[in-house]
Amino acid sequence: MAIMLTKSDVMKVLDMKSTMEIVEKAFAELHAGSANMPLRTPIRCEEYNGLTLFMPAFLADMGALGSKVVTIYPNNPKDYKLPTVLGVIILLDKKTGEPTAVMDGGYLTAMRTGSVSGIATKYMANPNVKVAAIIGSGVQAKTQVWSVCEAHKFERFLVFSVDPPEQIDAFCKEMAEKHGIPFERAASAEAACREADVLTLATSAKDPIINYDWLKKGCHINGIGSHAPHMRELDEKTVCNARIIADQKEACLAESGDFIIPMKEGKWKESMIVGDLGAVVTGNVKGRTSGDEVTLFKSNGLAIQDMSTAYAVFEKAKAMGVGQEFNFSA
Repeated sequence: MAIMLTKSDVMKVLDMKSTMEIVEKAFAELHAGSANMPLRTPIRCEEYNGLTLFMPAFLADMGALGSKVVTIYPNNPKDYKLPTVLGVIILLDKKTGEPTAVMDGGYLTAMRTGSVSGIATKYMANPNVKVAAIIGSGVQAKTQVWSVCEAHKFERFLVFSVDPPEQIDAFCKEMAEKHGIPFERAASAEAACREADVLTLATSAKDPIINYDWLKKGCHINGIGSHAPHMRELDEKTVCNARIIADQKEACLAESGDFIIPMKEGKWKESMIVGDLGAVVTGNVKGRTSGDEVTLFKSNGLAIQDMSTAYAVFEKAKAMGVGQEFNFSA
């Protein structure tokens, strides 16, 4: 017997603190070699400007086996009144291969993506950070803010976005009420960067949106938004000068335009990635080596994040009696 979990079911059982804890364990397991995670398989639907990603993983120690199918359709909100990102996750019993759960993957994707920024900020930001900033004010930005605020206590948070001012102000109001600190609309991306001790980029930009010369000494950056070879948020000078940690080096070299584009131009090389996040959380690689260096965490999104989080959701939902039982074999 399996259970079906809707978005509202997932929201009932999932919070950022527990998501960060389980995802950090998943990265440690990936580094230890007990996780099996093929590179995700992308399929494009050019006619509708759509991208579908197939993301399987098995975390042997945790017992989480399954796959996520996530779609990214930027035209959805305008044309169909649907979210840009949709997803579904299926979990399997590691002993029998029988389906144990099918759940909405949209909210879970936002939470697990947000969680890695918090984990990276925990290990890579300076301890005395006071000002955070985010570029982007969409759905994903909310969980990015949540995780960064979970990792550190800030005095204020700056927000810049290409969205209309009233939308940014509404975002700031909602975030201030949720996290209990002032959120302010920044006049420009440059203005946000110049004050930020921790900077998160959560956009769908295809060209760089920041300049290394805008950054404070010791700034930590979470690069989240670009997820394809033709997209980048980070300028060439930043990726050439920052201390870079990847969620997984292999995945970023295959899919991240932040690295692929300057590498093709002969201006960047893969050895500039000093390690993976799993090596940082296990203490094998330092996330930061000095107070003045700029650190960069580049996230592309990994299936271990989805399967570990989904398995935790499944276990908690069972204990709480959340979800609807169904039988595939009936």
